[in-house]
Amino acid sequence: MEYDAVVIGRNEAARLGAALGAVLGLARRVIYVDSGSRDGSVGLARANGVEVLELDPARPFSAARARNEGFAALGEDRAAFVQFIDADCLLVPGWLERALGFLEAHPQAGLVIGRYREEAPEASVYNWLTDWEWDKPEGPEAAGIGTFMARAGAFAQTGGFRDSMIAAEDDEMFLRMRGLGWQTWSIAAPMCSHDAGLHRFRPWWRRMIRAGHSFAELGALHPGTAAAAQRRALLWGGLLPLAGLAGAVLWWPLVVGVVALYLAAMARQGLRFARMGAAPARAGAAAGLVMLSKFANLYGMGWYWLRRLRRSDAQIIEYK
Repeated sequence: MEYDAVVIGRNEAARLGAALGAVLGLARRVIYVDSGSRDGSVGLARANGVEVLELDPARPFSAARARNEGFAALGEDRAAFVQFIDADCLLVPGWLERALGFLEAHPQAGLVIGRYREEAPEASVYNWLTDWEWDKPEGPEAAGIGTFMARAGAFAQTGGFRDSMIAAEDDEMFLRMRGLGWQTWSIAAPMCSHDAGLHRFRPWWRRMIRAGHSFAELGALHPGTAAAAQRRALLWGGLLPLAGLAGAVLWWPLVVGVVALYLAAMARQGLRFARMGAAPARAGAAAGLVMLSKFANLYGMGWYWLRRLRRSDAQIIEYK
């Protein structure tokens, strides 16, 4: 079966060659879509002989827009299947054949994703947490992810991604695809390795802000979606700190109670990580960061609603 590939990137020259190499000579057509890179990505892609589409900077960049324009560039004579690839991902050998075989055997599957893993989870606690986040449940209602094999007709039927979304555009499109009667499958097969490259607190913190922005936007577009994540951010990042401040002024035992709740929650999370095989220090640090992420998530949620009130365009939140 023939398939095309759409690779998107922004300043990913260090990994782009490998990402393109995984599909060159295998896909019928390979299109690289660049979002204003300044690191030689465009020249590298052209040197590899692939079609290059440079996005017009007059409109805000987003991964959603890049994938949509790459798909549109394939035209009406596109292949029946399209592999979307983020340039910081390297497809695992054998994935393409496995994905095509799965879609052929499951006619109601609009797309399929496999296991997404960090290349160096032990390099930092931030990478380790990112690898943990990628562990998606298997089944026909997969959460969104940017690298996937799609049935071209099913993707076209959705109208593609929402260009205006700066994060979780994959979750949102997956939801609409299921609403049209298609299945979005996650299977156990290894699909790709990813390099988050998170070795410092600040980039990780920005990534968590972006996540909070996506929780709020998903909930606004699809009421009820990401509700649990929003509740956790509001509780741990907002309500409990306010209760603690009130207790410091009015009744000090309330402060003790709030601190105890935070410590108990982090201890539970740390035990879960330890059962997954994390060393005690790593498990404790990861649990603390999970709790801190609620504050960043709440900030991102607030940023989304403030931007919506002002009716301003979203700008991509870069964390690398």
